[in-house]
Amino acid sequence: MKLKLLIATCLAAIVAMGLLVSNINAKEEQRIALNEAPSIAGIASKEKSEEWAKYYPRQFDTWKKTKEYDTFTDMLAKDPALVVVWAGYAFAKDYNSPRGHYYALQDNINSLRTGAPVDGKTGPLPTACWTCKSPDVPRLIEEQGELEFFTGKWSKYGSEIVNSIGCANCHDDKTAALKVRVPHLNRGLEAAGLAKFEDSTHQQKRSLVCAQCHVEYYFKKTPYKDDKGVDKTAVVVTLPWANGIGKEGNAGVEGMIEYYDGIGFTDWTHKISKTKMLKAQHPGFEFFQTGIHGQKGLACADCHMPYTQEGSVKYSDHQVLENPLNAMDRTCSNCHREGEAKLKNIVRQKYDRKEFLSKIAFDNLGKLHLETGKAIELGASDEELKDVRTLIRHGQFKADMAVAAHANYFHAPEETLRLLSAANEDAQNGRLLLVKVLAKYGAIDYIAPDFDTKEKAQKIVGIDLAKLAVEKMNFKLTLEQEWKKEAKATGRANPELYKDADTINDGKSSWNKK
Repeated sequence: MKLKLLIATCLAAIVAMGLLVSNINAKEEQRIALNEAPSIAGIASKEKSEEWAKYYPRQFDTWKKTKEYDTFTDMLAKDPALVVVWAGYAFAKDYNSPRGHYYALQDNINSLRTGAPVDGKTGPLPTACWTCKSPDVPRLIEEQGELEFFTGKWSKYGSEIVNSIGCANCHDDKTAALKVRVPHLNRGLEAAGLAKFEDSTHQQKRSLVCAQCHVEYYFKKTPYKDDKGVDKTAVVVTLPWANGIGKEGNAGVEGMIEYYDGIGFTDWTHKISKTKMLKAQHPGFEFFQTGIHGQKGLACADCHMPYTQEGSVKYSDHQVLENPLNAMDRTCSNCHREGEAKLKNIVRQKYDRKEFLSKIAFDNLGKLHLETGKAIELGASDEELKDVRTLIRHGQFKADMAVAAHANYFHAPEETLRLLSAANEDAQNGRLLLVKVLAKYGAIDYIAPDFDTKEKAQKIVGIDLAKLAVEKMNFKLTLEQEWKKEAKATGRANPELYKDADTINDGKSSWNKK
């Protein structure tokens, strides 16, 4: 009896060991497969992230979860002063907080900022406004040349740029190694005296791939002759980093102002104050570099794309966490030993302080624009308003840089508060100078009109939101439909993904309330 029991126990142990070995081997095969290059030729139709799923299913499955970030905040409704400070510029029409990468392309199409073109040659914005929205952009740059890509109107590429931000934006399709496919980043790094992407460490590259988009930039007018000898002008995405990006003693935001002033660059002339203005974009990378996490050598991916372990397989979570505090066991807790509640409370304090100062700074800037407009109306000369306009231009750019990347308050809280304080001081000094000017023209008691709601602010600056919405919807029912048909016919876009994006996004615009 004991012999039979011993034999049975041994057999059970052998079976269990066999299952364990089989399981280990299977996981090892998965780990090896995860690190294998697709082929020497690379991934066919690499702009479609769905094609990468055949080789990197885990990463693709997590990338699809960027679809879960499907809500946004109407930033103009949150702070109507933004409408006033951006009068005459497209952002005064429509400005929402970002959603997940899954929606980047369709949100760009839906925005009132991109207008309502009727063909490939009309519309308010240049082709450069596609730059950060799709892996089709580097494809077109590689096919046509950078200058040709950056020539013409945004509507020129409506049927060509059809895949939202995905694998091919950041990875080599032959090796899956991190890769930059837009020329402006290396030019910016060289201008700042920094190593090019290819010469950077792997840890640095884990931030630099994000810096392809999450940076301050401007459109540099660049004359050239095409292959037929025709004179053209491209508006090329360019990073204003010649004076540094604010790390290790470099000049940062003030250095950018000096750079822009030095080349005489202007984004637009303000509709009310007639000031030559600068518009900040989304300088997340620059602010991250100046903050404590960047100074300690962390990368963007450490918090927004934390590693995930499945058995023996370790891979990066490509959901690109909108808020790393929602996964603190994989992000903050890797370094911090405080409890989650305490850390979240610290972050909330940083946010509240930023909001407090931001409201004050933009309120004063908005009033300064309106008071300057009143002075112009009464007959004040450009010479009398010269110093005021310099304060407006510089102060507003500081404030805009502080908030244009929505997480600056976390990435670099001290720098964010410093810039908002400096911006508010510029605005107050400008208003003090205007007191004398307004008094000279008999308007010492002038009080700027209220702009405490989006509706009031847009009325003050002359924006007819209803009219713009109708024009946009007509575009979506006509030209956009033509783009879709052509993209599907040529096989450039994944039909299901494109269809899904349309269904989700048509009702997800601040101007299209259903």
